[in-house]
Amino acid sequence: MDNFARTVRLALHYYWTVAATVFCALVVAVLWGGNISFLYPLVEVVGKNQSLSQWVDGAIAEAEQAQEKYGALEQKLQAELAQTPPDKLRAVRSQLTMAESSVEAAAHDLRIYGHLKPWIDDYLPSDPFRTLAVIVALLLVCTVTKDVFMTTGSFLVDRISQRATFDLRKQFYRRTLRMDLSTFNESGTSDLLSRFTHDVENIAGGLQTLFGRALREPLKMIVCLAGAAYICWQLLLISLVVAPLAGFLIALLAKTLKRANRKALEEMSSLYAILAETFGGIKVVKAFTMERHERKRFHATSKKCYRKAMRIALFDGLVNPVTEVMGITTICLAILFGAYLVMTRERYLFGIKMCDQPLSLSALLAFYGMLAGISDPARRLAEVFNKLQRAAAASDRVYQLLDREPSVRDPKKSRTLPRHHRDLVFDCVSFRYSTNQPVLDEVSLRIPFGETVAIVGSNGCGKTTLANLILRFFDPVEGSVRLDGVDLRDVRLRDLRNQIGLVTQETVLFDDTVLNNIRYGCPHATREEVIEAAKQAHAHKFIEQKLENGYATRVGQGGGRLSGGQRQRIALARAILRDPAILILDEATSQIDLESEQLIHKVLEQFIRHRTTVIVTHRLATLALANRVVVMDAGRIADVGTHDQLMGRCDLYRRLHQIQFRETA
Repeated sequence: MDNFARTVRLALHYYWTVAATVFCALVVAVLWGGNISFLYPLVEVVGKNQSLSQWVDGAIAEAEQAQEKYGALEQKLQAELAQTPPDKLRAVRSQLTMAESSVEAAAHDLRIYGHLKPWIDDYLPSDPFRTLAVIVALLLVCTVTKDVFMTTGSFLVDRISQRATFDLRKQFYRRTLRMDLSTFNESGTSDLLSRFTHDVENIAGGLQTLFGRALREPLKMIVCLAGAAYICWQLLLISLVVAPLAGFLIALLAKTLKRANRKALEEMSSLYAILAETFGGIKVVKAFTMERHERKRFHATSKKCYRKAMRIALFDGLVNPVTEVMGITTICLAILFGAYLVMTRERYLFGIKMCDQPLSLSALLAFYGMLAGISDPARRLAEVFNKLQRAAAASDRVYQLLDREPSVRDPKKSRTLPRHHRDLVFDCVSFRYSTNQPVLDEVSLRIPFGETVAIVGSNGCGKTTLANLILRFFDPVEGSVRLDGVDLRDVRLRDLRNQIGLVTQETVLFDDTVLNNIRYGCPHATREEVIEAAKQAHAHKFIEQKLENGYATRVGQGGGRLSGGQRQRIALARAILRDPAILILDEATSQIDLESEQLIHKVLEQFIRHRTTVIVTHRLATLALANRVVVMDAGRIADVGTHDQLMGRCDLYRRLHQIQFRETA
C-alpha cells in the first residue's frame, strides 16, 4: 500500500477540499447516529403514551428516589462496617460499593435530566401525539440534512480523486517522456497505454473509495459505537468479542485480493498488446486471412482475464459473508445478554458489573439500534476492500515506471555547447543492448564539420545505432562520442538535440495540421518561415494545390491521409525549418517512389552544404550525396573512403553495391 499512499499524498495537496470532505463525512456520521438515537424518545412516547415533558418529570422523580434510597443504604452500611465480623467484611464492602455507585449514577442522571428539562418544557409540546409529531419532523429534517451533506461530500470526493489522478497522469507522462528509448522497447506501447488508462482509472476509483466510503462509514460506526458505549459500554465489549477474528480474516482476504488484482492488471496489459498489434497490422492480418488466428489469440488472453476476474470476484464475495456473519454474531450476543439484563433486572453478568442501574427496555432498544447502525456501515465498508486493493496493485504498476531513472540523463554539471563548427568524433566506441548482444565494437571515426558521410552495411551491422549515439538516445558502453571536443555525456540533452535534425525511414507525423507538423520542434516559427521551409523541401506546391485546406489540412493519425513521398517531404521541411548544424538521415528515402526521391535529393544537395550530415542508407542515388562512405560489418568499421576507392579495394562494399544495383535494375 506504500505506492497508493503516495497517490493519497497527492490528493492531500488539495487540503481545503479534503477538509471540507472530512467535515461533510463528520456531519453525515453524527446525523446517522442522531437519527438512530430518536428510537429512544419514540419508544418512551409511544410505548408509555406520555410526552417527553412527562417522561423527564418521571425520570427526575425516579432518580431522586434512587438517590434517597441508596444514600440511606450507603449511610447504613458505613455505620455497620466497623462492627462487621471479618468473615462478612467483604460482602458488606461489596454492598457499600454498589450503593455508592448507585448514588453516583442517580446524581449523574439528575444532572442530565436537569439540563434537559428546561429545553423540553420550553420547546416541546406537553401532548404525547404532538410530541411524537415533533420527533418525526426532526427525524425527517435530520435525514434531509444528512443527504445534503452526503451529496456534497460525494462531489468533493470526485473532485479530489480526479485532481489527484490528473496530477499523477502529468507526472507519469513527464517522467515517461524523459525515459530513454530502451524503456519503450522493454515496456512496449500497449503496456504503457494500459498503465496510463486502466491502471490510473483504478487508482482514481481507489481514491474515491478512500475519501468516500472508507472515510464516511468508519465515522458512522464510531458515532454508533460511542452511542452504544454511552448506554452500556460493558455490554458493548462483550458483544464485540468476535471483532478481532473478523479483522484478521478481512486482512487475510485483503492481501489475497491485492495479489489477484495485480495479476489481473498484467493480463489486461497483454490484452492491450494484442489489440495494438492486430489493429496496427490490420492490412497484414487481412492480406494473409489470419482473422481466425487473431480471434483465437484474443480469445485465449480474454479467457485468462476472465479467470483472473472470477478469482477476484470469489475473494471479494467472501468479504461480505465474513462481515455479515460477524455482525449477526455480535447482534445475537447483544440480544441474549441485553435481554437477560432487562428481564432479570440484573446488573451483573458472569460476575462482571454491567451497569450501575438495571437497563430499561427503551435503553436496550436504543442499544440495539446503535448496533444495527454499526452493522450497515460495516457491510458497506466490506465492499471497499476490493477497490482499495485494486488501486494498490495499480499504484505499484504505475510507480514501478514512475520511479525508474533514465540511463541517459543530463549531467549534474553541464558544459556549454556552442553551435557545432569543428568535428564529430567517435573514439573507440563500443555498445551493447544487453551483456550478450554486442552491437558496436571499438568504432573510431572522425567527421569534420560540413562533411557528408554515408554509412552502409548489411542489416544488423550497427548503422542506426551509430547514428542514435549522436542523438544520445543511448550512451556508449565504452569509449566516447565528442562534438567539437566535448563529450556528449557532459552537455544537456536539450542543448545537444537542438543542433540536430532527424529524418527517419518511418516518417512520424502527428494528427495535426500540415503547418503544425512542419513547425514541430520550432513552435515559435512564423507562418512565412514554415512556407519557406516547405518550398525548400519541394512540398509547398502539393500542399497548396492537392490538399483541401492547404497548410490547415489535418494529416490524420501517422499522416495516413498523405502519400509516402508527401509525408517524407513534410518531414524534411520540418528538419529544414530547424536549421540544424547536424543532419541525420536514417534510410530517409528507402520507402518512397523514384520521383519523390529525386525531388528530395535536389533539396538535400543544397541543404547539406555547411552542415555535418550523416546518412544511413543503401540507396545508390543517396550515396552520390556523400563525401565519404563508411562500410560497417558486424559492429565494426570495415573501410572508409569515396565510392571509387571502395569499389576498388573493399569486397563487402562491392557486394552491397552489386546487390543494390540488381534490385534497382
